Amino acid sequence: MIKYILRRLVSMIVVLLVTIVVISTLMYFVPGDPALIMLGQSATKEAVAELHEKYHMDDPYLVKVGKYIGNLLHGDMGISFKSKTPVWDELMARFPVTLRITIGSTVIGLIIGVVTGIISAVKQYSVLDRILTAISLFGASAPSFWIAMMLVLLFSVQLGWLPATGSYSWKHWILPLFTLGLQCSAGIMRMTRSSMLEVIRQDYVRTARAKGQSEPKVIVNHALRNALIPILTTTGIKMCGYIGGSVLVETVFALPGIGKYILDSVSYQDYNVVQGGTVLICICCVIITFVVDMLYALVDPRIKGTYGSSRRVKKVKAKAAVEG
Repeated sequence: MIKYILRRLVSMIVVLLVTIVVISTLMYFVPGDPALIMLGQSATKEAVAELHEKYHMDDPYLVKVGKYIGNLLHGDMGISFKSKTPVWDELMARFPVTLRITIGSTVIGLIIGVVTGIISAVKQYSVLDRILTAISLFGASAPSFWIAMMLVLLFSVQLGWLPATGSYSWKHWILPLFTLGLQCSAGIMRMTRSSMLEVIRQDYVRTARAKGQSEPKVIVNHALRNALIPILTTTGIKMCGYIGGSVLVETVFALPGIGKYILDSVSYQDYNVVQGGTVLICICCVIITFVVDMLYALVDPRIKGTYGSSRRVKKVKAKAAVEG
């Protein structure tokens, strides 16, 4: 297990370094002069040159990348050209909003998607299965901003039950979380259904039924546990997408998240914010992937056996051969 964790940590570091280098390279070749954004188009050449020297804008490519990686280790992502404040502070002020959207919508999507996926798999080709499959296809195809606007029209404009924008109380979070949660549940439901259909026909499931175990116990303890790997993968992908991809929902509901902040910074050509925000999203995605990998090992004992000691692996193989 320790070997498995170490390999995943090394992979995390490599992915982060490659991503930072790629992002820094793209930002280096982006056209435009940040000094003119800070000083205005009517700034003098002397003022522009002074700002270039102050923020080391004319440093060579390798020097810039090296300095950025070194500063990043100390939590320094540079200064926002627009607000003149540290990028790290600006991102951390908005990160809780994005984190709440990501975790809340994923939990809602996981609950709805797994439950409906199990029902759809157990009742395969029934009327209920066809209805749930059609709903999941609609949820996966409908754009998030359209779902958000429909929910606002229904629950805020027509019924007046929930506020349309803002993040001042728990009521303000219901519509944004359910917007992404319903969309997330569609993908998880389809993956749960397909995984359960593969597992539910296996011999050990039929053996569990033959031993007289109750149907809920067979489904949860035997079928669902062995179908969790693809479900965990889909959930991790969804979470990574919501870390930086909830821009439309943040815009519709006026939520001050990271995605909307990066999008606004692109229009202002605030490259430090774009670079820092992208790196932060990458760090979050790598951490989510690492957590999902750890859950793989908890769910599937074969992963522990694969990365265990050679003596342990031989014992497992010998035991399997005897039992076979």
